[in-house]
Amino acid sequence: MVADSEKEVKPTEASQKEEEANSSREQQRIAPNPVLEKLIAEEYTAKPPSTISMSKQPDSENVTIVNDDETPQPSSEEGDVEKQRLPTSEGDETDDPNIVSWDGDDDPANPYNWKSWRKVVNCILISSLSFLTPLGSSMFAPGVTDLMKEFQMTSRSLGSFVVSVYVLGFAAGPMIFAPLSEIYGRGIIYHTTNLCFLAFTIACAVAPSFSSLIGFRFLAGLFGSVPLTNGGGSIADMIRQEKRGAAMSAFAVGPLLGPIIGPVVGGYVSEALGWRWVFWILSCLSGFITITFFVFSAETYAPVLLERKTRRLRKKTGNMNLRSKLDEGLLPKDYFVRGIVRPFKMLFFSPICIIAALYVALGYGYLYLMFSSLSPLIQQIYHFGTGAAGLAFLGFGVGSMIGVVFFARLSDVYLKKKAREEAELAEAEGREPAGLKPEYRLPPLRFGALLLPTGLFIYGWTAYYKVHWIAPIIGTAIMGAGNLMIFMSFQMYLVDTFAQYSASALASNSVVRSILGAVLPLAAFPMYDKLGLGWGNSLLGFIAAALIPVPWLVLKYGEYLRKRFEIKNL
Repeated sequence: MVADSEKEVKPTEASQKEEEANSSREQQRIAPNPVLEKLIAEEYTAKPPSTISMSKQPDSENVTIVNDDETPQPSSEEGDVEKQRLPTSEGDETDDPNIVSWDGDDDPANPYNWKSWRKVVNCILISSLSFLTPLGSSMFAPGVTDLMKEFQMTSRSLGSFVVSVYVLGFAAGPMIFAPLSEIYGRGIIYHTTNLCFLAFTIACAVAPSFSSLIGFRFLAGLFGSVPLTNGGGSIADMIRQEKRGAAMSAFAVGPLLGPIIGPVVGGYVSEALGWRWVFWILSCLSGFITITFFVFSAETYAPVLLERKTRRLRKKTGNMNLRSKLDEGLLPKDYFVRGIVRPFKMLFFSPICIIAALYVALGYGYLYLMFSSLSPLIQQIYHFGTGAAGLAFLGFGVGSMIGVVFFARLSDVYLKKKAREEAELAEAEGREPAGLKPEYRLPPLRFGALLLPTGLFIYGWTAYYKVHWIAPIIGTAIMGAGNLMIFMSFQMYLVDTFAQYSASALASNSVVRSILGAVLPLAAFPMYDKLGLGWGNSLLGFIAAALIPVPWLVLKYGEYLRKRFEIKNL
């Protein structure tokens, strides 16, 4: 019995010894290694773990991975639009009590959730501004002849320049005021520039000399440029992507109809009251809209609204660690510099911005070339008076309205159709849908590319052979429709692509088109003197015809260019 007991004990003692040996080896294996721990600590400090932000950005439901160095990593999901920088926090920002965001998806303070009437009021006010300031660019054109007589000027080029220098102001203003609106908000920029526009329009009415008039015209254009770029950004602040086409079409009526209606009204005003009364009428309209805008408009820019909410909560709670969800964590100086540089980065480093700017600039330059030359040519060929010559611009107006109706009906319908098709295809393939691609805004561009040169050929040769006056007007109507489709397609494309920074994207577009709109009219009379109306307009038509393939190329390769040359740290 004892022997048996000893036999049982021995294996137990051996087992215990084996376990102790294994435990000793395990402890040695995981024993602290100071060198290894130091390397791991340095690596962790250099590359902190990424956090996942589930915050939904406007018009996007994609999850974006954000590193603590505030550099967003682009999602690999096909069809994503340009990602915006997101705020970061230690861990998931939705669990951080110091992050200030909207009070849910249906927060009425979020401009996307405003009542329809409030959105309509703001859109009407913005559209009124975007009609008024372009109206001032051409309303003065029929009175140039009287102006030249008063100041004893004989140069037709200077006569064209006093009209186009206003558009040169359109080129300078957006690069300043668009990024400022993305720093300080839309409202303060609108109110300040509205007052300045009013002041310099009055200065034009009392200008004592030709040179002072040129200076005042430039400054009026500089401050009047704001609604043309910031207006598109304001609409993007309030209207979701799938409903934005109709709103942007209504907004675009102003910048295109303003310059067209201007000469019609300006011709009769100049003939009856003199050219200075053109500016007095503009001043009265500007004063009324400035006051109305100040009383009824509201701030729309989400980062500014959330920052205001954050300040209120800091004051109320005493918690100075609160920060907006959209706060990028930059010093004020760095934030200002980044905002000012933003439209230049887009213009120089984004192929889609460059293509859009050059194509829109061509149509815009042709439009202002017509504004400078159409009235005198119609007077010369068809012997119209000053007032009646202004009616020739109605062709552009009718064509633009047709283009607006066509684009408004087609754009959102086509966007929703493509999104629905993509969703069905994704479901069949068992993947996530690509979403609403900005390229879905571009199909009307193809019609515009065909209509623009067609209208130029019709206008040029019917005027050259002195066919009935309605024939060249039909040509200008076709040009107007084509021009609007080109303008609106690229405007919507840039707004949908850059979303939060759409004002800067539109500013980069505006500067190029405004420079060409200011310079090209200076070549109008020398070109027509050398080539005549037929071949002169044919030259313009051949240039436009050479660019007809561009819409098809952008439709095919636009998404690749947009993703391949994505601009970081906007």
